[in-house]
Amino acid sequence: MIAVLALFPFSGAESWIVNIGIFTLMYAVLGSAWNLIGGYTGYVSLGSVAFFGLGAYGLALTFQHIGIGNGFLPFALVPLIGIAVAIISLPIGWIAFRTRGLPFIIVTISLVIILQYMALNLTDVTGGAPGLQVPQAPFPPGTYEEYFYWAMLVVFAVTLLACAYVRRSRLGLMMFAVREDEDKARGLGVATSVPKYAAFAGCAAFSAMAGAVWAYYLSTVYPQFAFDGEFLAMGIILVAYLGGIGTLWGPFVGALILTPAQQYFAYSLGGSQLYLIAYAAVFIVVMLFLPRGVMTTFADRALRRSRRRKQVVEELATAESESPREAPSPVVAR
Repeated sequence: MIAVLALFPFSGAESWIVNIGIFTLMYAVLGSAWNLIGGYTGYVSLGSVAFFGLGAYGLALTFQHIGIGNGFLPFALVPLIGIAVAIISLPIGWIAFRTRGLPFIIVTISLVIILQYMALNLTDVTGGAPGLQVPQAPFPPGTYEEYFYWAMLVVFAVTLLACAYVRRSRLGLMMFAVREDEDKARGLGVATSVPKYAAFAGCAAFSAMAGAVWAYYLSTVYPQFAFDGEFLAMGIILVAYLGGIGTLWGPFVGALILTPAQQYFAYSLGGSQLYLIAYAAVFIVVMLFLPRGVMTTFADRALRRSRRRKQVVEELATAESESPREAPSPVVAR
């Protein structure tokens, strides 16, 4: 699947379509990263936006002091920014995990609000409301979007591989145990702090990497967009729920449906931000009719059909074995 996605820019798609592809992959990264904490451990966090913004500002601040060379150096530093933000997230996680449930949600969204106001007011560092400029990449205009598409695809592939590894590892089992019943898991000897901090740091790292690529692509980082606690946070959770929380490919499926729909709403309803109402309506529909997401819902339906088919075959086999057989006719010797 990743190979097919890598070939997408060669399909002859126009620049605006590749642009939608970049944002689709970005939301797939953010949804998969959120899935580590929200889907695997059951802690619903709104702090992914904070780490996304930290990654964006981290890249912008780095290249206020050094040059971008041939344009590929910022891509090379994206993993380092992700690691740095993951380290920063650990003391934040120590504070957040002293709570559960609704207080945990409030703590994480408070982090986004605090960072947004800091970015607005620390003008000497962040540039304030006018934003912070990032040197524009010296890529050819005709293929400009393609480089950022592939960079975001690499981030998505790394995130997906990490999620796939976690799901099959002992760490993943510990995360699922925390999700099902944290107190019982602790009583059975599970070190519950390990999977929680690992999920929180992983979510921070991958969200920051997506934010760094996003900042380089747009060339300007604005506080109200980098730390958008309303639209961006809602979009991250919506793609995860729409595709199926706790699943591997669910966030990608959700992003594949949601991002083009968001672009359509924004284009058709204009700059009045009325499209956010349509966006919220999609969230309500998903919660009412697909609470377990597209992937999980269709997987459950396929499983039920398989079980029903197997039951019918077993009933036919039982009926055939219990039916009386005709006695063979005697052979008359001549």
